[in-house]
Amino acid sequence: MKKSLMKRMAIKIALLASLSILAASSFYTLAAEERGREIIEESIARDNGFGDTVSELKMTLKNAEGQESHRYLKINTLEVAGEGDKLLTYFEEPRDIKGTALLTFTHLDRDDDQWVYLPATHRVKRISSSNKSGPFMGSEFAYEDLASEEIEKYTSYQFLREEPCGEQICFVVERKPVDKESGYARQIVWIDRQHYRFIKIDYYDRRNALLKTRDYAEYQLYMDKFWRSLEITMTNHQSRKVTKLLVRNIQFQLGLTDRDFDLTALKRTR
Repeated sequence: MKKSLMKRMAIKIALLASLSILAASSFYTLAAEERGREIIEESIARDNGFGDTVSELKMTLKNAEGQESHRYLKINTLEVAGEGDKLLTYFEEPRDIKGTALLTFTHLDRDDDQWVYLPATHRVKRISSSNKSGPFMGSEFAYEDLASEEIEKYTSYQFLREEPCGEQICFVVERKPVDKESGYARQIVWIDRQHYRFIKIDYYDRRNALLKTRDYAEYQLYMDKFWRSLEITMTNHQSRKVTKLLVRNIQFQLGLTDRDFDLTALKRTR
């Protein structure tokens, strides 16, 4: 009888210990999710209020053998209150792709809208959700990589750790896309602790294998508030191809309006 009682007590103690461990684990997970989300929110909030920008860039494509080709483009961006940003990307050189343009409307609560204009066909084509994971103009940037950063675009955030990243300390956060058609199962993001700037993003494909890394370098401060990376490199670890964007000039608050981002604006880039 005494042995039976002791056995029952031992079972209860083990059960209580298991419940305590489970509760502690759940609390840690929730705390990590909350902190991860707060870090990304702070990063996005610090960039609010820029209004609009026009950026001139040089794009360098490097294949697996190291051969390079170059393109020149502009990206117009319009900040939209209570909604995602609007972006118009268009190529100026070389001649064979001049006038090619991509218009992106980033949304908070639904799939982004994207249209591409190909001057050879004089047609505007809508990019379907199933094609947004495809490469944009032969680069290592997918169509979905060209939308603005919005907190609602991801289902979960998980703070992983803090660690050195170059000469600074970074927060490391895991996030998972909301979009079921996304080419990524998850992303690991490095954000510097001092200014909350994106430093690096690792992209994992739907098989959860490391696919690409986006590195941000040469940050410059504008208007005493807005940090912009002047060198963005996307490395494809599976194909060994690399696309580098060098920002040559950025102008802020030029008075762009919604009219500069309608569908007819795609054709006006010629």
